[in-house]
Amino acid sequence: MFDKVLIANRGEIAARILRTCRRLGIPTVAVYSDADAGAPHVRLADEAVRLGPAPVRESYLAVDALVRAIRETGAAAVHPGYGLLSEQRGFAEAVADAGAVFIGPPPAALERLGDKLSARALARGVGVEPPPGSEGPLDPADADALRREAERVGYPVLLKAAGGGGGIGMQIVRDPAQLSVAARSCADRGRAAFGDERIYLERWVDRPRHIEVQVLCDAHGNAVALGERECSVQRRHQKVLEESPSPASMFHGPEGERRRHKLWDDALAVVRAAGYVNAGTVEFVADAGGRLWFLEVNARLQVEHPVTECVTGLDLVEWQLRVAAGEALPAELLEPSRSGHAVEVRLYAEDPAKGFVPQPGRVAALGWPAGEGVRVDAGVEAGSEITSFYDPMIAKLIAHGPDRATALERLRSALAETTLALEGPKGPRATNLAWLRELLEATEVIEGSYDTGIVERLVAAKKSR
Repeated sequence: MFDKVLIANRGEIAARILRTCRRLGIPTVAVYSDADAGAPHVRLADEAVRLGPAPVRESYLAVDALVRAIRETGAAAVHPGYGLLSEQRGFAEAVADAGAVFIGPPPAALERLGDKLSARALARGVGVEPPPGSEGPLDPADADALRREAERVGYPVLLKAAGGGGGIGMQIVRDPAQLSVAARSCADRGRAAFGDERIYLERWVDRPRHIEVQVLCDAHGNAVALGERECSVQRRHQKVLEESPSPASMFHGPEGERRRHKLWDDALAVVRAAGYVNAGTVEFVADAGGRLWFLEVNARLQVEHPVTECVTGLDLVEWQLRVAAGEALPAELLEPSRSGHAVEVRLYAEDPAKGFVPQPGRVAALGWPAGEGVRVDAGVEAGSEITSFYDPMIAKLIAHGPDRATALERLRSALAETTLALEGPKGPRATNLAWLRELLEATEVIEGSYDTGIVERLVAAKKSR
């Protein structure tokens, strides 16, 4: 195992990785921007290195500063967490050049999967079909080519950035008159977020469900699917509730179990074809008839990994470390047991009444729940500042139970016990805590019958009352 790990991230995920390293007796290095100088992850680490000013491009995305931190501290390995540089081939190569191990997939796999057009082609090559769509990049300025491709694929279409994921730049186009404007917007967002303005389009799947498979692969040819997660409760194409296993009716009964295992097999086929090593997630979209289509691979640890940990009893960060250190997955992990059901919600400093706009402010009051089957992953404490420089997620609340009804009830109780107040320069700031409590009472959530449009429907219903 490594004698020192640098965590190239911040907030909740940095604190979560630190906990596993501490349990394993591995010394840690935190990195921070000026805005995070007093953050919990900085205090929890054995060492901490300043990267630069608050803006991410001058701190957490500054590869040169991170490489200096690796060299100065003698870190043997680097865990990138999620987001930021976690899926960037250039960063993985820079880590290796600095003499450290990148705790993630090899650079070649990052390249194959980071380009969404390449990933579509790779999946199709092993018989895992993506939604009908572009076979190559589209020029956002070529209105005629855009029109022809959209007509070939069939409206409505979904415009996507080729150079990255996370919902960034995605736009649904139902009206051909909006196609050119949407294409330019998608390209601009892709260039800003990924340095890549290439776009492509897919046929929009009506009332889709977003389902993903957690995989773990070692460098010895072993790979395992640790089950699926349902991630269809989203706002702005970003997830706010995740659960495992999926409650979708397509997985009910003997035929549903066969479909579930086929899904896992498809996920493994894709990552094996990519030469994947370490933890990752293969994402799919399901249509109303239960047909599953390949979307992309998130070549990193996911925000929602705790629900998989709850139902498998595994520490995914520990296995990321072990795999990166060269260990083979043991036989018992290749045939994992799964127990019960887990549900997670993301607590944000945002205002649901105003389109979920971020609400930066100081954490004036904070109290976390306790109880059987309840877990809280947080990166803030009372007095912390939620700044406009970074994602406004405050914490993740996770509940596990022997069945779905119990897990949901434990999560409701946990949210009821949670205390949170934010203060801004002009008074109290909003959070989504009350909204999450209402979400868990929604009929679609209780029944498990929701799709990715649930948040829009709930917001519209509330406005109409």
